Amino acid sequence: MKSYRIVPMAVLGLFILALDQYTKYLVVRFMEEGESIPLLGDFLSLTSHRNSGAAWGLFQGQMIFFYLVTVLVLGILVYVYIKEAKDNFLLQTAIVLLMAGAFGNFIDRVLFQEVVDFIDVLIISYDFPIFNVADSALSIGVVLMLIEFFFIGKGDKNA
Repeated sequence: MKSYRIVPMAVLGLFILALDQYTKYLVVRFMEEGESIPLLGDFLSLTSHRNSGAAWGLFQGQMIFFYLVTVLVLGILVYVYIKEAKDNFLLQTAIVLLMAGAFGNFIDRVLFQEVVDFIDVLIISYDFPIFNVADSALSIGVVLMLIEFFFIGKGDKNA
């Protein structure tokens, strides 16, 4: 019998969403916008930043676009979860991370018309764009999905 891991996946998604929203709340509540607190020398800082666009500041201020795309993407993810993720822990995890990340940033956009970012990483001399927990969940979800599609699940349809 095919199965979904509904309860553990729901717990994971709600945990990521709660962590995302709580960390953003703490940044807004206790830091001034632009304020930076070094954590690991120059490598890692908490920096209070707002982004009214997408990754790397693309599509600044296009909230209607983000609302529509997010609802569409969430719908597609629910469909793929139901139709394709049965008995596939990795794919279920990837989809839940993508949904939690998308919904976390969606909440910010609806409530504030911008996303709160605060994780600031300097990799050698490259100042990586400031991000948040939702962005991390999205990135990890994409990587897990790519691993599933191109390495682990490769050839499953022919089996």
